[in-house]
Amino acid sequence: MIGEEVIEIFKKTGALLEGHFILTSGYHSPHYFQCAKVLQYPEYNVMFSREIASHFRGNKIDVVISPAIGGIVLGTEIGRQLNARTIFGEREKGIMTLRRGFEIKKNENVLVCEDVVTTGGSVFEIIELVKSYAANLVGVGFIIDRSNGIVDFKTDQFSLAKMEVIKYSETEIPAYLSKIPVTKPGSRTI
Repeated sequence: MIGEEVIEIFKKTGALLEGHFILTSGYHSPHYFQCAKVLQYPEYNVMFSREIASHFRGNKIDVVISPAIGGIVLGTEIGRQLNARTIFGEREKGIMTLRRGFEIKKNENVLVCEDVVTTGGSVFEIIELVKSYAANLVGVGFIIDRSNGIVDFKTDQFSLAKMEVIKYSETEIPAYLSKIPVTKPGSRTI
């Protein structure tokens, strides 16, 4: 599967949105990848997960972890395909942590999975969480790399599509974008 095919699937399912969005990273953008809209279709979730799982299949993976909420659906399917335990990290008082009885054991091999990466903030938090348990980071797999390859997790990382989507800081929003009502569809506040 090539990146253009992935982007076409996002467009076909209405998962590549246009408007004025505040991304989880805090940047403003005229485009937003709403992965939940594409992953609601099992055939796409299985297909995307198969591509990511195939990249990491040569590694022994004990645990697949994703940041809540966006990466959970994808991470669970990747874990199923790799026959690995699947868990997720979530913020408690602003700090990424394991809850709900989840645990990572020392020296377990861990794959981090996410749906979309822009700045990599949530993934970096999950990587630090994995390291805090003295586990082995195998790599990071994700569907969309909005940084177009700029974000570097310092491990084996694999994305299905790279696309630099225009983004602006709060002080750089162009006039045309500031005229469009703002939507904040991310899950950071949940």
